[in-house]
Amino acid sequence: MVIGINAKEALFPDKDSGIVGTEVKMGGYVWEIIGVLAKRQSTFFGENEEDSAVFVPFRTGMQVAPGRRFLVIVMRAKSGQLPEALNQVEEILRARRNVKFSEPNNFDVKTADAFITQFDSIFGMIGIIAIAISSVGLMVGGIGVMNIMLVSVTERTQEIGVRKALGARRRDITNQFLFEAMTLTFLGGVIGVLASVAISRLVVLLVPSLPASIPAWAVISGLTISVGVGLLFGVWPARKAARLDPIECLRYE
Repeated sequence: MVIGINAKEALFPDKDSGIVGTEVKMGGYVWEIIGVLAKRQSTFFGENEEDSAVFVPFRTGMQVAPGRRFLVIVMRAKSGQLPEALNQVEEILRARRNVKFSEPNNFDVKTADAFITQFDSIFGMIGIIAIAISSVGLMVGGIGVMNIMLVSVTERTQEIGVRKALGARRRDITNQFLFEAMTLTFLGGVIGVLASVAISRLVVLLVPSLPASIPAWAVISGLTISVGVGLLFGVWPARKAARLDPIECLRYE
């Protein structure tokens, strides 16, 4: 048998070498270790499972565990001959499993592209859920910005009255509070981008095999959405400030 590095450390914790040729007992059978796999590269989900695997000859494994219900066979096709290899594999499996011509396959044949497509669909669904959650977060944040701006309008009522008395137009008051709301959300977006960059660098340091980077379009999109939230939820406070009567504003205490 050939064992992974984790299996080797579990069976022989005190030996760094010299275990090839050693016999071990597994499943009531005596096996001879003929090799140890080198440390495998970590996968997206963490440590590679081959580090803890035990490999035995196929026919011997079928004799030892004849009742195994699931069997996964990994095959490699020659370059440029993947369709032909898939057809041959399907024909051989149908013949060995005695599948009649009119019956569907009772097995599944998948390529790496199929697994990638499946993962893409899973992550696509996760992305949709993340967008929905983010939308709720943006709405809550926008409502918070709107409340802050409404409080600001109330606290600066006399300032608005003075500006109008000096000749400020409704458009000037509206632009002032809209710019303040957009500046507030823009600063929040900048803080979020900086936090994202810091987290991505931390992930790279902790898990080197997991690539983590922030593209420029994501930064631009995040800042644009932040400013858009300020613009959208700052309209009502700005219009409310612009419609105030200057005489009533100057009397306000």
